[in-house]
Amino acid sequence: MFTVTLMAQPGGLETSTVEAVYGAWGGSQLNWLSGGEAAAFALPVLPDNQWQVWADLQKLQIDLVVQASAGRQKKLLLADMDSTMIQQECIDELADVAGVGDRVKGITARAMNGELDFNSALIERVGLLKDLDVGVIDRVLADRITLMPGGAALVSTMRANGAYAALVSGGFTAFTSAVAGQLGFDENRANTLIVKDGKLTGDVAEPILGRAAKVQALEEIIQQLGITAQDVLAVGDGANDLGMLKIAGTGAALHAKPAVAAECSVRINFCDLSALLFVQGYPRAAFI
Repeated sequence: MFTVTLMAQPGGLETSTVEAVYGAWGGSQLNWLSGGEAAAFALPVLPDNQWQVWADLQKLQIDLVVQASAGRQKKLLLADMDSTMIQQECIDELADVAGVGDRVKGITARAMNGELDFNSALIERVGLLKDLDVGVIDRVLADRITLMPGGAALVSTMRANGAYAALVSGGFTAFTSAVAGQLGFDENRANTLIVKDGKLTGDVAEPILGRAAKVQALEEIIQQLGITAQDVLAVGDGANDLGMLKIAGTGAALHAKPAVAAECSVRINFCDLSALLFVQGYPRAAFI
């Protein structure tokens, strides 16, 4: 069996739209997870026109996910941080303060879209931060970093239902430790900026945590937990997330770069992170 989930911003999901898809595909067990926001139903087979219907619903700003019904509720949340659990790219914010914002943002955008090697791009960008006062990190955290809507509910609800949550970022530990603590992640992994005499040296500690390291993190954590990759919900937005997104039982591209979204079957383009609870079958009333 398969489960179809339709989701929109609150009030954006019309009953008529849900019933039209439900009827056309011959669905059963229609269940409203949140009125005007999310609904799910069962299907015996995958529809041939899944992606055409998906494209049509995109015009209405509705996200559509079709997945196997078995094992939808996951035991591990593996999440990227920048532009995923937070609304910014931390290195871009640091660069803006350092006066090299435009240059670094351009490199970041190309790296996240898969146009540049992630490791080389990170080294180049960090090099532009040389001699930046380390105190800037705390100021950026306080003044510029905001959480992605729905993230707190995603982490809290999954953990309350027995899941483990890991924040795995190509960003920096100075940020992941703060964000992980605020959201309640069980652990966090990221790159380390090297500091000397209270200033950034322009170097990042080796080995760099990039695409391969995120896959490694997934493999290490599922082994520790005694689960399989099918038990994992991974979420990210950039090219360096594709490895873990493809291996995870549910790999969700959140407001992702085009090159990333094109390779993922679970694409959340309009809803916030709470959509990933609906995708697992949690009703809004069960959110923590």
